Amino acid sequence: MSLGNNLDTLYRQVIMDHYKNPRNRGEFDGDSLTVNMNNPTCGDRIQLQMQVEDGKVVDAKFVGEGCSISLSSASMMTQAVKGLSIDDALKMSEIFSDMMLGKDYDDKTFDLGDIEALQGVAKFPARIKCATLAWKAMEKGLEGQKEDKE
Repeated sequence: MSLGNNLDTLYRQVIMDHYKNPRNRGEFDGDSLTVNMNNPTCGDRIQLQMQVEDGKVVDAKFVGEGCSISLSSASMMTQAVKGLSIDDALKMSEIFSDMMLGKDYDDKTFDLGDIEALQGVAKFPARIKCATLAWKAMEKGLEGQKEDKE
């Protein structure tokens, strides 16, 4: 078995773990920044909620339905952005987008951790929208926050 196959197996296990045991699944009581998005191509739907205080993503949760890639990506993203400034969360989203598009991406600024398990999705163009749905929701919400502050 080659290293590539072992890595693919490991990545699949990470994705399935986030799908079966999603982190940050649920909704906040009270005020939060809420963004609803869907991917009509395959029926993925997500509601992302973030609590943003003093320019930082303090907490993030999601609910939704969709394929394993969509929901595991949402789980990974909500974990990754907690504690980040709005600018850093948007920068991480940009890095994730580059990774999904098969471009060279910056793996030095942030420890991508489990998120790197999704890099294989880049080989399947039809699935890229699944992986990026939660990230696009986060961008939409945080860019709105930035504009409100400016």
